[in-house]
Amino acid sequence: MKSLVQEAKRRSKKTLVVAVADDAHVLQAVEMARKEGFINAVLVGNKTSIRETIADLNLDEEDYTIISETDPSRACEKAVKTVSKNEGHFLMKGHVDTSTILSAALSKQDGLRTGNRLSHVSVMEVPTYHKLLLMSDGAMNIAPSVDEKQQIIENAVTIAKAVGIDKPKVACLAAIEKVNPKMKATLDAEELKKRSERGIIKDATVDGPFALDNAVNKEAAAHKGIDSPVAGDADILLMPQIESGNVFYKSMMFLAKAKSASVIAGAKRPIVLTSRADTEESKFYSIALSALVADMDE
Repeated sequence: MKSLVQEAKRRSKKTLVVAVADDAHVLQAVEMARKEGFINAVLVGNKTSIRETIADLNLDEEDYTIISETDPSRACEKAVKTVSKNEGHFLMKGHVDTSTILSAALSKQDGLRTGNRLSHVSVMEVPTYHKLLLMSDGAMNIAPSVDEKQQIIENAVTIAKAVGIDKPKVACLAAIEKVNPKMKATLDAEELKKRSERGIIKDATVDGPFALDNAVNKEAAAHKGIDSPVAGDADILLMPQIESGNVFYKSMMFLAKAKSASVIAGAKRPIVLTSRADTEESKFYSIALSALVADMDE
């Protein structure tokens, strides 16, 4: 994860716009990124509350631009509009409900909507895995169709490129590694593999279905007789539905001591949308990741 920070520092400085910014944990992560020198920060929200939070954290108000707006919905709209109209800017959720900021982000007027589906992509450094591991989606898309899974893969490939993986290996996860007509995840995996082979899904090698062990462990894959360049060496794990993604993410964070960065992909600009349970370190890494994605958009 430290390599993401170092790479962000080598790129041109970006401007992070925080919607409803009176959140101490968010501001601590923002300050870490500002001190590292790869962002400037614009804080949108109740100016009095923001200034109090800055003071409580012993930060310097002069280091930030504050846009005052007491109403959370209008603060999100102002933050999104600020990002939409400026290159090199990206958005972060502060002390506001996810639905409120996404409503503003998806507005047809001054929003960040594109023709793409939005999806949540996490990049993880797992102590027991030999490289960075991406997964999607454990936060936004509940039960995606095969066409929606294709868009989730395409978004994840964009994020993989931002962290230096030019042609990622995508493992479509299921409970088993064989196609079973009664198990939708296996049928979707088979179709997505075909779309990759036909060049419909570009810049990635997609295979599946894989059970999780076969996707991340070469010995497990060999034991099952699986011959695939993706087996045991996946860069991206495609989750079959939100429950699997959510459980996997939290298992990695709370049981496997993973470090993570997450971003909402598919919008005109990256959106940092972290959980309240995420550490300040995860929020900081998410800002670094999003700065790299924003650099691709310039």
